[in-house]
Amino acid sequence: MDKDKKPTPIDVDKIDLDKMKEKTADLPGLLDYAHSVGGFAVVPTEKGVIRGRALKMMEGQTQRQMDQIFEQMKLLAKQANGLKERAEVSMQIYNADINFDPVLGEIYFLYEKKDGVRTLSLIGPDEWKKEMPFKEFIAKVQLLADHTWDILESN
Repeated sequence: MDKDKKPTPIDVDKIDLDKMKEKTADLPGLLDYAHSVGGFAVVPTEKGVIRGRALKMMEGQTQRQMDQIFEQMKLLAKQANGLKERAEVSMQIYNADINFDPVLGEIYFLYEKKDGVRTLSLIGPDEWKKEMPFKEFIAKVQLLADHTWDILESN
């Protein structure tokens, strides 16, 4: 301080006591913010930082949910293709020659004859004692409860 300069006296009559009361606390240790020079610094967070962090989290969560929905869509598409394939094979089998009453859950074999007509058989391609009497083995199938045919093996 400059030695020539004298301190300004405090005029107690000019002090606004109500204003001072707002700026003081009975128990400063319970305040949510620093109340002394040695306290931690409280820096107000900018709205942009808060918004940016929230947007980043929202985008990440949204992407995770979109990925999950995409995986579910892929599974549904795979199931739809399987159902379509089962329906196509079922149509081929029901248009084929069937000389017996198929039983649910049993396994059968679809063949194509030399004349191009398809037939359903109880005998598998490896079970023929002599040469297989058909031109081609098409599929090993099983009759399901909804009367569609599940392809267990195909040629």
